[in-house]
Amino acid sequence: MGISNHELHEKDFYAWTKETAQLLKDGKVSEVDIMNIAEEIEDMGNSEKRAVVSQLSRLIAHLLKWKYQPGLRGNSWKTSINGARLQLSYFLESSKLLKKESEENFIKAYKLGIQWASSDTGIEVKNFPAECPFTLEQCLDENFWPE
Repeated sequence: MGISNHELHEKDFYAWTKETAQLLKDGKVSEVDIMNIAEEIEDMGNSEKRAVVSQLSRLIAHLLKWKYQPGLRGNSWKTSINGARLQLSYFLESSKLLKKESEENFIKAYKLGIQWASSDTGIEVKNFPAECPFTLEQCLDENFWPE
């Protein structure tokens, strides 16, 4: 007797994904581990949300550095800011729910962004504003560069 679809999930995730996809294609739904499929789908959604928060925090950190260390502005900061904006536009355009939740994500990202900016600049976290000095719209605007 072979290993069950559920057991395969625990032993070899990649093999489980291949087997599960084939079982679904073959219409053998009763042999599929529905609970693990549900958890994996949920994890995929959470991964998208984490990616948005990560890109937002990167963007915010670089915008803070741009604002608070004008003498150090350079192409690498511009590249990072533009790259994060581009990634975020892809995420937010592809998901109405991620876009809807972007304000909540923005608050989390700011907290992470000031940690990152503090680490990179040597400016203490307490010296950054308690709330982000830029709006989400400004952060995403390719023409916005804080002075």
